[in-house]
Amino acid sequence: LGMFSELKFPVPWGHVAAKAWGPSEGHPVLCLHGWLDNANTFDKLIPLLPRGCYYVAMDFSGHGLSSHRPAGCPYHFLDYVTDVRRVAAALQWRRFTLMGHSMGKHHSVLNFSFSYCFISPQFCFLYPEMVDKLILLESLGFLLAPEDTEAWLESKRRVIDRLLSLEAKQQTPKARSPEAALQRLLEANSHLTAEGGAILLQRGATETPTG
Repeated sequence: LGMFSELKFPVPWGHVAAKAWGPSEGHPVLCLHGWLDNANTFDKLIPLLPRGCYYVAMDFSGHGLSSHRPAGCPYHFLDYVTDVRRVAAALQWRRFTLMGHSMGKHHSVLNFSFSYCFISPQFCFLYPEMVDKLILLESLGFLLAPEDTEAWLESKRRVIDRLLSLEAKQQTPKARSPEAALQRLLEANSHLTAEGGAILLQRGATETPTG
């Protein structure tokens, strides 16, 4: 398991990079690095693990060889969870083992790293049907008060699923005539008058040779 291959998964702002060890037909294991680390965290560990598995260690956005998010965009913990979901979808993995490494002893940045170390448990909590085993290295579990669990699950999973659904459906914008564009805008916004819609389209549409 010493040899590895480099992978890239396209995302709207660039790509998520990863490295993989083992046979691609082996049992899938997704490896998540910790605070300010990258996929190389697992270089010394993977060769010691059972053969026959396919280990994929991803670089979170802004880490390792993965693209940074656009300037001004914060790195919220749910964005990292969404990155995991994107990679699983790109690999077409329906069920896999999740191995996460936390930030270890970097508690000087407690507020941020505290949520950061929960990425693996949060994914498992949100998508239990996708995870057969959860392995935590220098990390904690993820606990919610019982009365908060259902609402948290529903809201966070809905956010991620809607985002990925929109990205999958994204197509080149259609070119329409000014009249058709106005009609489309009015259909989608019943509160708008034709005059108001025309005013918005002056700045809200881009003119091309075809419409």
